[in-house]
Amino acid sequence: MSDGSRPSYRIGVIPGDGIGPEVVREGLKVLDTACQLYNFACEIVEYPWSSDHFLRSGELMPEAVLDEYRSLDALYLGALGDPRVEAGLVERSVIMAIRLGLDLYINLRPIVLYAEELCPLKGVKIEDLDMVVIRENTEDAYVGLGGIFKKGTPDETAIAEMIYTRRGVERCVRYAFELARCRPRRHLTLVDKSNAIRPQDIWRRTFAEVATEYSEVTTDAVYVDAAAMYMVADPARFDVIVTTNLFGDILTDLGAVLQGGMGSAASGNIHPEQVSMFEPIHGSAPDIAGQNVASPIGAIAALAMLLEYVGESEAADGVHSSIRNLLTSRRVPGLDARTGLTTVQVGDLVVRELISSAASLSTSL
Repeated sequence: MSDGSRPSYRIGVIPGDGIGPEVVREGLKVLDTACQLYNFACEIVEYPWSSDHFLRSGELMPEAVLDEYRSLDALYLGALGDPRVEAGLVERSVIMAIRLGLDLYINLRPIVLYAEELCPLKGVKIEDLDMVVIRENTEDAYVGLGGIFKKGTPDETAIAEMIYTRRGVERCVRYAFELARCRPRRHLTLVDKSNAIRPQDIWRRTFAEVATEYSEVTTDAVYVDAAAMYMVADPARFDVIVTTNLFGDILTDLGAVLQGGMGSAASGNIHPEQVSMFEPIHGSAPDIAGQNVASPIGAIAALAMLLEYVGESEAADGVHSSIRNLLTSRRVPGLDARTGLTTVQVGDLVVRELISSAASLSTSL
C-alpha cells in the first residue's frame, strides 16, 4: 500500500494482557521512529481482545474479525493470559483462532545470542548460537481433537490426538529448506520422535523426499530428546531446525533461555505473502504488570521481524542492530525485569540508538 510518495502499511495491534500493553507501547514507539528514519508510514488499528475486555463485556474475539485482519499488512500481539480467567480461554480465542483462521502455518523463531554474557552456558560465543526454528503451526496436538470422559470420577479419561497431514508437513518442510538455502551454512535439521511416535514417520519420509530437490542444503535428523541435549551441549551444530508444533513449542522456550531469557525472544506466525502475526514469546507476567519493569526487547525484536516481513528490511536491520549494540555495550545489561532499567527507559534507549545508527550511516554515505 502507498500514499503515492512512500510505502504505507496497516498494522493491527492487540496489546493483550498483563505486561503486553507495556511492551507493545515501546515497540510502537520504535516503529514510529523507524517510519520517520526510513521513509514509510504505518496506520495502527488497535483491537481490544484481552482478559480485561472479556471480564468487562463477556466478549471473546469473534471469528468475523478474521476477514478484517485479511485487509491488514500484519498483526502485532503483546501477550495474553490472566489468572482471573479460565486458563487458555482468551489465548485460544485469539492466538489459536488467528493461527488456524488465517492458516498461519509457519511459526518462525530465531534463536540469536546478542551478547556472550547473556548465555547461561559456559564458553558459548555469539557465533555458536545463531539458529532458526521452523515450527509447524496449525496441526499436531494443538488442534484440540479429543477431550475428557467421566471428568472428576475415578474413571476419568483424557484423550488428545496428534494430527499430521502430508500437505501440512510438506509445506512446512519446504519453507524450512527455502530458508536454509539462503543462510550461509545451508544446513537443515529435522527434529521428531518417529522411533516412538510412529505416525511421525510422515515427517521423516516427507523430509527425505523434499531434500532431493535441495542438493545445496545439507541435512540431518535428530530425535527431540537428543535435540534438547545438543542445544545445551553443542548449540553450534544447529543452523535451521524444522519440527512439529508441540516439539517446536518446547525447544524454542529452551532456546530463549539460552539466548538470555524469555524477555529476549520473538516469533512470527506466518503464511507467506499473506497477513501474518508477530509477537514476543514471553507470557503476560501478571505479577509484574503495571510496574514498568518488564523488558520490551522481545516485543521490539518481534517488531523488527514484522518490518522484515512487510519489506522494510533496512529498518528491520536497524532495529536488530540497535538491540545488539545496546546489549553488547551493556547499556542494557540484561533481558529480564531486574536490569535496573524501566520498560520505558529500554524503549527510549532503542529509539536513541536507532536514530544514532541511522545518522552514522547517513554521514558515512
